[in-house]
Amino acid sequence: MVAAAAGDTGKLGIAERLGIESDMVVQELGWDHDVDDDVRAAIEEVIGADLVDEDSDEIVDVVLLWWRDQDGDLVDTLVDARAPLADNGVIWVFTPKTGRDGHVEPSDIAEAAPTVGLAQTSNISVSDDWAATRLATPKAAKSKR
Repeated sequence: MVAAAAGDTGKLGIAERLGIESDMVVQELGWDHDVDDDVRAAIEEVIGADLVDEDSDEIVDVVLLWWRDQDGDLVDTLVDARAPLADNGVIWVFTPKTGRDGHVEPSDIAEAAPTVGLAQTSNISVSDDWAATRLATPKAAKSKR
């Protein structure tokens, strides 16, 4: 592992912490004015391309889902997010941290994931305002351990 330069450990190292590598196709869902643009830029830098949006027909390696409490039905959204996902792909659900507008209870994600055939595998902090929960198919969850 290469040591990060001062200041790189947060935003620029986030792609690595999310398991995102060069040339992966990463789709972004739930973008709004409140997302962390530094996190988005760091991921785009690593993949060497723009994030694809919900209108893309591409098969994707990773889905970044920005999700807030008022965004609707998480199960329905996860069903839609799975559609373009590669067999070994993962969904990262980004939610506002506790005390922030739109905070989502971790139990909401834990309950929604198995309903759509996904397993919750890890949680990380991605910025001052956002946390992320990794969801994968049980087969992909086992292969990444």
